[in-house]
Amino acid sequence: MISVPVEPMGRLSDAWRLCVGTGRLELALRRDYQDSLALLQREIGFRYIRGHGLLSDGMGVYRPYDHEGTRRVHHSFSYVDQVVDAYLAAGIRPFLELGFMPAELASGTQSVFWWRGNVTPPRSHREWADLVRATLTHLVDRYGLDEVRTWPIEVWNEPNLSDFWQDADEKAYHRLYEVTARTVKEVDAGLQVGGPAISPGADDWLERFAEFAEHRDVPVDFVSKHAYTSGPAQHVPFGVHQTLAPASGLLDQFATPRELLKDTRLFELPVHITEFNSSYRPDNPIHDTAFHAAYLAPVLAHGGDLADSFSYWTFSDMFEETGVPTALFHGGFGLLTHRQVRKPTYHLYAFMARMGSDLLARGDDHLVTRHPDGRVTVLAWAPVDPTGETPGPDRHVLRLSLPVAAREVFVRRSTVDEEHGNAYTAWRHMGSPRSPKPGQLDVLHEAAEPARSHRRLPASKGRAELDLTLTRHEVTLVELTPVADETPPWWDERRLLGGAAS
Repeated sequence: MISVPVEPMGRLSDAWRLCVGTGRLELALRRDYQDSLALLQREIGFRYIRGHGLLSDGMGVYRPYDHEGTRRVHHSFSYVDQVVDAYLAAGIRPFLELGFMPAELASGTQSVFWWRGNVTPPRSHREWADLVRATLTHLVDRYGLDEVRTWPIEVWNEPNLSDFWQDADEKAYHRLYEVTARTVKEVDAGLQVGGPAISPGADDWLERFAEFAEHRDVPVDFVSKHAYTSGPAQHVPFGVHQTLAPASGLLDQFATPRELLKDTRLFELPVHITEFNSSYRPDNPIHDTAFHAAYLAPVLAHGGDLADSFSYWTFSDMFEETGVPTALFHGGFGLLTHRQVRKPTYHLYAFMARMGSDLLARGDDHLVTRHPDGRVTVLAWAPVDPTGETPGPDRHVLRLSLPVAAREVFVRRSTVDEEHGNAYTAWRHMGSPRSPKPGQLDVLHEAAEPARSHRRLPASKGRAELDLTLTRHEVTLVELTPVADETPPWWDERRLLGGAAS
């Protein structure tokens, strides 16, 4: 029995929902994307959203032309405005990522993804600076300086990988960063700029980035990196499989920037994990499973101790890095499928959104909080085996003694596991249809709902004893609300069928 203390040990960090990832920004022009984002915000409520391609050709910002024999550049923000307007209308702000390179400003033709984001340096750093300046000046003019000052501005994406930055040229990235950061500060000194947005396995870049910034006196307002725990891709048609390290490896990666930068001037800066997930592949089916929710639960519970934000990559399977999805469930990163079917990991986030602000207890398999109105909320999860060598335990027992301010509490339990709140399982049972018919889609939306149960629990001496038995890969939310019994004295359920009074 774990006895949960009455007094809180602190506040529960909300770093888990400061930011969430998305596909390329032009997807936000689509109605179905906006509908999915509205659902996400209504039930979870992230504060920022980060995606690729703000300056890529699909957004149409950089528009060179010739007039009277002179080459000129027009900067167009029609799509940018529509995207940002849609975000703000949904109650979420942009976490700006500056990239990729417009093709006619690029020094080469190398690109990434099927939508061809150019990943080469600019052929003119002056024109790149003009592009950055024009973009930020426009945003300030349209949305106001006080608003845009709240939007973090990240320079590029994973420049340590040759797929995302030509030859993974570190010196070329430093030059790009310096030009960009100084331009950002020219627009307004209060704008936040940072990087280097590296992928896992390149932590040595952090130390050299700090040395470069100090040597050149380059502005840096936050440090960013990414975290994943998957091994090399094992390809199958339209998908991959990968080994996974334990989820604690994500927490180790969250901690790396402050560990490595402790003797530099970047040590006190905010740390943003601007992408994290189990697999870095958008076609790994692990993302669709109940296992995935239980795997990530301890990361959401503990990650706020190590980073100022950690952004789940991504909120929707409407993503298309490797092309248009081939089926409703195709392993996409998203918390939602492209048909707004909620996945088990979505429910993990929705459960976190219902936790209280006062942190009472936290362990390897549970999180306990209290709300200002006296409700006590428990998030619990079953342990998983990330190696895949075993399916994980059939049952996991957790016994808690909880402080409550009532003689009885109303207990509401919401459960996601292999069979409940799990549309993926239902989809497999119905034959894995690539494009479910309307009736099948209705069934999948229904199957995605968590299992819910309710009961009353007595309390004694200010404590309620809660025994939980979790099934394999279960994540469960238990909410305990003090009961104020308003049953009238004449009520007798034994007389529902007209029997005599006892």
